[in-house]
Amino acid sequence: MKAVTIKQLKDELSHKSASDLKDLCLHLARFKKENKELLTYLLFESHDEESFIATIKEEVDLQFSEINTKSFFYIRKSVRKILTSIKKHIRYSKKKETEVELLLYFCKKLKAFKPSIKRSTRLQSVFDTQVRMIKKALEKLHEDLQYDFQLELNELLENE
Repeated sequence: MKAVTIKQLKDELSHKSASDLKDLCLHLARFKKENKELLTYLLFESHDEESFIATIKEEVDLQFSEINTKSFFYIRKSVRKILTSIKKHIRYSKKKETEVELLLYFCKKLKAFKPSIKRSTRLQSVFDTQVRMIKKALEKLHEDLQYDFQLELNELLENE
């Protein structure tokens, strides 16, 4: 996600009510880094979560395609970097549906990655931890969403 300019942020903030501004600032105060990205999400992308998720998925695809596969050290380092980026965007959204969808996507990409993550216990551990996180977040969703995401998770885990 590319952050917009300060002027664009300022223009967008001028259209918000005092109450909305207060809420935005309190939310922003929790973060030391990436404040500009967070404001960009809150002002420009939070109203269209599907587009936000699609953008993150494109970034993940790009990051996975750029991984140096010469050794598992480079792969692990890159995978951790991708996961950190995903977690940052999940924090911005604070929606469990977004969390589940992005983590499921990450796990699918990781599982399909060549060379296989089964050859690295650390990468397999990252995968297993994210599956546990998905299951935990699933419990907090509406039953219909739980069912849909559970089907995706079962499909992901079947092929192990």
